[in-house]
Amino acid sequence: MTIKEKGYTHWDGEFLNKKLSWLPITRYGIKLTFRKKFFKLLFFLALTPAVLFLAGIYVAERLEDFQFMIREGEMPDFLNINPAYFKAYFTNDYILFMMVMILVFCGAGLISDDLKFNSLQLYFSRPITKRDYFLGKASVIVFFLFFVTLLPGLVFILMKLLFAASFEFLSTYPLLPFSVIGYSFLVTIFFAFYGLFLSSVNKNRRYVAILIFGLYIFSDILYGIFFGIFRNEYFALLSIKENLKQAGAFLFAQKLPHDIPWFLSFVIIAGFCILGAYVLKKKIRGVEVVK
Repeated sequence: MTIKEKGYTHWDGEFLNKKLSWLPITRYGIKLTFRKKFFKLLFFLALTPAVLFLAGIYVAERLEDFQFMIREGEMPDFLNINPAYFKAYFTNDYILFMMVMILVFCGAGLISDDLKFNSLQLYFSRPITKRDYFLGKASVIVFFLFFVTLLPGLVFILMKLLFAASFEFLSTYPLLPFSVIGYSFLVTIFFAFYGLFLSSVNKNRRYVAILIFGLYIFSDILYGIFFGIFRNEYFALLSIKENLKQAGAFLFAQKLPHDIPWFLSFVIIAGFCILGAYVLKKKIRGVEVVK
């Protein structure tokens, strides 16, 4: 009986280049984050300030029902709904700290786990590029941080218009929506690079989590030490938190928290993102599919 050996047959099909080929990476990262212990509680606590600020907008529009909050016929400062009110939400210490904690849960293992289990070769054996891989991983962070920044900010504006039943608020502050969108994108993009950069430097997820949390805290401690010794406002540039606050104050057209040029904070933020992009380009290696 003759035995015939079938050799390799060339595939003549059409290669389909999907625009959202990174979406499964994002979807899996989001599901994996929600499965983690205590994350749902953390996410709820991160959204609590948004509920409180939204309640403040309602109270400000219904002061006749809250007369006990009015003294000497004047509106309390914390109920003045203006760009300063939005800036107070976006740049307060609690919100920034909760963003870092969310990053610890959703960002620490995004790349470190792939490095640990040598999964990059598996990713790039599919028809995806380094850009798709980066977008898929970064979108996990963007998804969660937009729930704390962009979504509440837009809801605040919408609810203010609905409660007031007029567009006077927008006519008074026409640039406010752009400030909300601009700062939300700024802080989210920064933390996306921040989280992915640190996730790529080590294969141990726990070590990366410590780095994400520790670098944020250490930068603020370092600023406090040097400022306490030299009393120079420029040392605020050493702090991640203070740079984000400085950028937020500028975007919402409020008084800067530090007497230093606003653009220096943007340079620090942009510089960190560029450094992160460079390191990620070097660390993310694999065999990409050749068309």
